[in-house]
Amino acid sequence: MAKSSTLLLCLSVFIFIITESSLAQTCSNYQFSSNSLFESCNDLPVLDSFLHYTYDSSSGSLQVAYRHTNLSPGKWVAWAVNPSSTGMVGAQAIVAYPISDGTVRAYTSPIDSYQTSLQEGDLSFNVSMLSATYQNNEMIVFATLSLPLTNGGNINIVWQDGSLSGNSLLPHPTSGNNIRSVSTLNLISGTSASTPGGGAGDSKLKKRNIHGILNAVSWGIMMPIGAIIARYLRVSKSAGPAWFYLHVTCQASAYIIGVAGWATGIKLGSESEGIQFSTHRAIGIALFCLATVQVFAMFLRPKPEHKYRLYWNIYHHSVGYTVIVLAVVNVFKGLDILSPEKQWRNAYTAIIVTLGLVAAVLEGFTWYVVIKRGKAEESSKTSQLGNGGRSQYA
Repeated sequence: MAKSSTLLLCLSVFIFIITESSLAQTCSNYQFSSNSLFESCNDLPVLDSFLHYTYDSSSGSLQVAYRHTNLSPGKWVAWAVNPSSTGMVGAQAIVAYPISDGTVRAYTSPIDSYQTSLQEGDLSFNVSMLSATYQNNEMIVFATLSLPLTNGGNINIVWQDGSLSGNSLLPHPTSGNNIRSVSTLNLISGTSASTPGGGAGDSKLKKRNIHGILNAVSWGIMMPIGAIIARYLRVSKSAGPAWFYLHVTCQASAYIIGVAGWATGIKLGSESEGIQFSTHRAIGIALFCLATVQVFAMFLRPKPEHKYRLYWNIYHHSVGYTVIVLAVVNVFKGLDILSPEKQWRNAYTAIIVTLGLVAAVLEGFTWYVVIKRGKAEESSKTSQLGNGGRSQYA
């Protein structure tokens, strides 16, 4: 009985903790220390952020409290309304950060380019009652905005965070959740877009995902499989020329899909002014160039007995393995940029590890077959020489 009571008590405590943790992640039960009250609130989808607000449609007055939790010291935050689009350019921002004397500075900053340094300036609408607090790793920005009702009450909002160097604001990260912090909010119904970055932002996110999937499957999976086919199936005499056709089919398919993924990436880069992933881009271009040269080199492949075939093989294998190494590295670079759920990285890592283990096992088996076959051929030659010698004196 005592054990049952103890178990029940532990279970109750566990459920209480889980419930409290779950509730702590929403805005509806939050109480401001200043006893400020707001009619509506939204749990913003990324960056541990929440928006509390009250909108008076008759006067066009929007009272807001933007909360950013789990914010380590040495960080700045910004929340903005973009009257003209769903992105960063054109956003009318409110910026806040803690300064060295222990106070918090809050000011307005219009954003007219991706190269903004968030300089202080007037917004396209009136802002009053601007203040901010920072305690317990939580920044709260309060303000009242004059926003006449337009577009059915829909407004485009953007929020962001970044690091500080002293009292200077450093650029925010351009990957992961920092490129997803865009949404559309309806001030009348209190609803926000079902996916972060709706509209053009959502379309761009889909393109990024398509780009990532195409390149991971082609360069990052099919290319290594094609190399494994060529390296290990050719040892089997029963495979005949089938290994070659399988190899060419796999690599050609990977190249076609990979070019589609590469072109998607180039298009994304041209549409994302101010957002650059130099290393990822450079590796991608190098991959495309090397793979293209590899494809055209197939038309110059000498016959097996040609004296230059050895040099062509050295070139073909060197470029091929270089492409595979660069491809795997760049897939992981892309995963760092997209920051998908952890299982995607784990799945790709598991595939690469599996292919590596398969290659290691087949490598050992191949050497065993080659050595055994070599010994058998040597024994056969010795036997033939012995028989030939005896026949001379028969």
